Amino acid sequence: MAKTRVPAIEGWFTTGDEPALVGSRGKETGSYFFPKSVAFSRNPAAPAEKLEEVALGRRGRIWSFTTNYYPPPEPYVAPDPFVPYTIVAVELPEEQMVVLGQLAEGADPAALKVGAEVELVLGTLYEDDEHEYEVWKWRPV
Repeated sequence: MAKTRVPAIEGWFTTGDEPALVGSRGKETGSYFFPKSVAFSRNPAAPAEKLEEVALGRRGRIWSFTTNYYPPPEPYVAPDPFVPYTIVAVELPEEQMVVLGQLAEGADPAALKVGAEVELVLGTLYEDDEHEYEVWKWRPV
């Protein structure tokens, strides 16, 4: 029986053929925020600014990256045995912000270069008997 794929963090990204991160944009300043905030602006120059929910860009350029060779502390659910994984910091051009995410399965961390283009995809973070819990990841273009 196939497991149901569900978001590991509800409301932070969309699913489907063209997934996207869900952020906020200030209606007056155009400032972007991730994760989304609908209650208040995080822009100190416009703290009372109204926000709207927006889909963030799906492509960006590698700003930095690193490979984790040890498991982070709880509540992270580490596989047993632990498998090192790469975190990629991606600059989204329109939003002018950097978003972190894991490197997609099958991509070679040794081939990464700062400035290389990547796109957002979904991948499994962990699973249990009934579900695969998905998160956004970055895949080289």
